Amino acid sequence: MTAESLLSRITVESGKCGGRPCIRGLRIRVQDVLGMLAEGMANNEILEDYPYLEQADIRAVLMYAARQFDHPVLKAA
Repeated sequence: MTAESLLSRITVESGKCGGRPCIRGLRIRVQDVLGMLAEGMANNEILEDYPYLEQADIRAVLMYAARQFDHPVLKAA
């Protein structure tokens, strides 16, 4: 799956979840999945708890998060 097709799984709709990034228009936010991963949940555990999610959704969340931090950090002199 290409980066573009993975990132297309992440949607932002003003009327859903306060305009926060979600997965495929579902009411599961990117930050929710990131939190589960940070707490140590394995991908298969997340998929068992949320059977409407797919492995590619988790990859999309990680790619989206990585791209959010891919910018230069400017420091005052």
